[in-house]
Amino acid sequence: MVNFPPRVALHPLTLSDQDEFCALVRASAELHGPWMQLPGTAEEFRVWMRRFDDANLGFLVRVRETGAVAGMVNINSIIRGRYQGASIGYAAFAPSAGHGYMSEGVALVLEHAFTELRLHRIEANIQPGNEPSLALVRQLGFRHEGMSPGYLYIDGDWRDHERWAVTAPLPWTPHPSLPEV
Repeated sequence: MVNFPPRVALHPLTLSDQDEFCALVRASAELHGPWMQLPGTAEEFRVWMRRFDDANLGFLVRVRETGAVAGMVNINSIIRGRYQGASIGYAAFAPSAGHGYMSEGVALVLEHAFTELRLHRIEANIQPGNEPSLALVRQLGFRHEGMSPGYLYIDGDWRDHERWAVTAPLPWTPHPSLPEV
């Protein structure tokens, strides 16, 4: 599924990434602007990391050549049974933004989600004015499915989001939790 040269690699997000992650969040405050809020302090990072478990996975996107963190991607709210889906969230970090690293990183996460996790559907929910994020999902083959008014509470207000989704390419091997009938 990935059609990019292997310029980036995924690394599971761990507590040991705290200092580097928080420094990059602070350096990227203008880039993230009204679109998202990530933890910028050690305390916020530790609280945020509690969310990661079997149903929520976090990855850093690292540039292979330098090891620099280009961004992060989360697989959120993994649901099994008849749904077999999840949503993703992602953010570039300012020092590496604009080089296509996040397109490659998100493509790697999709490949992982569809092959290793055997998910069938991935959604991305994006605020309407976030053109770079909308361009990324279009590039990766997501389809626009509609608008979700007041979807997420960000920066002190409930923000509308466009709903985009992509399904696993065929042939797809179902997860054992998918009912047979």
